[in-house]
Amino acid sequence: MLPFESFTLKNGLRVIVHKDQSTPMVAMNIIYMVGSRDENPERTGFAHLFEHLMFGGSVNIPKYDEPLQKAGGENNAFTNNDFTNYYLTIPKNNLETAFWLESDRMLSLAFSEKSLEVQRQVVIEEFKQNYLNQPYGDVYLLLKPLAYQKHPYRWNTIGKDISHIEQAVMSDVKSFYKKYYNPDNAILSVAGDVDTKEILRLAEKWFGPIPSGITIQRNYTEEPHQGDLREITVERKVPQSAIYMAWHMPERAVPGFYKTDLISDVLSNGNSSRMYQNLIKKSKMFSDISAFVTGDLDKGLFIVSGKLLNGATKEDAEKLIFREIEQICDQLIKEDELKKVNNKIEANLLFSRMSILSKAMNLAYYEMLGSVSLINEEVDNYQRVSRKAMKEQATELFVESKPSILYYKAVNDY
Repeated sequence: MLPFESFTLKNGLRVIVHKDQSTPMVAMNIIYMVGSRDENPERTGFAHLFEHLMFGGSVNIPKYDEPLQKAGGENNAFTNNDFTNYYLTIPKNNLETAFWLESDRMLSLAFSEKSLEVQRQVVIEEFKQNYLNQPYGDVYLLLKPLAYQKHPYRWNTIGKDISHIEQAVMSDVKSFYKKYYNPDNAILSVAGDVDTKEILRLAEKWFGPIPSGITIQRNYTEEPHQGDLREITVERKVPQSAIYMAWHMPERAVPGFYKTDLISDVLSNGNSSRMYQNLIKKSKMFSDISAFVTGDLDKGLFIVSGKLLNGATKEDAEKLIFREIEQICDQLIKEDELKKVNNKIEANLLFSRMSILSKAMNLAYYEMLGSVSLINEEVDNYQRVSRKAMKEQATELFVESKPSILYYKAVNDY
């Protein structure tokens, strides 16, 4: 069990505290509940752009990194479909510096044309380097709009098109900030050798005066059931052809997620998994293959991806993958298979609580899922899944709906 205490400020900011006396460092994590799904379809990439802009300075602090580094701290951030996460570690005796820094950029980010232009160019370069000019870089720029026709998961976190960031104007940026970067749309967690009363004092001092934002209406268009196979083939200068298959799966906070995640582990978690043994070692048609879940807050994707060895065709790859899928739908998995993957999951969950930073991040994440107490229920959520339930889930997942398939064909002159 991971102990914690929590409270909520009058402005809606939720705060979670975990005491860990094993280290002189303290971790602070802030989740803003805004991701790429919250963007205007014609102005995508804004949540990720703000990940960068939030380090560009606030009204009272021109350079965020400078005072943090002087205080012995480190920081970073990431953005995904559903939320944006900012995190830092700092020596305990300088913790108030972290509260000062984070509250100031929540209260009043310094918007300037120069800062916007600098961060715009950083994001554009990232788009080009990681998604357009890198082998397999555009896979999810292609696969996501194939799998999603209606839901805003149909575009990638980096954005649907590079032009959306190129054409971003200050009024759009300020409006996005005003709507989403408010205390009642955020979760703050602190882990370290700290006292809850002291964290409450600091939270009220630095975050308490920040006003709440407007009520956010989250009306995401639900993705309709996919009854037809969708597939596209593209040719690229890459060393190996690859195949990507995606099925729609349950959202993160429901029992179906745990069943589906266990299925993915049985198929491809480790060298003893079914796909590794049958598709890499025996068939020798794949150099690597994996099955994984996206774990999104709304209905996500179960993805199988594999790189083909020379001579293997798209038809060969599909036949072998579907064979593994059919077996998990038709037959109960073995008891020792389920026990093995459950043991791995439990070990990974325990390992994720080793550092104060990972504990701070996890506490905020589970609070966002619905309740921070869920962090202590995860192992049970997996272990209560039966073999029969997994078979039923596999049938619903793979038989009652159809996949989206991207075939990434290597051209000869790579």
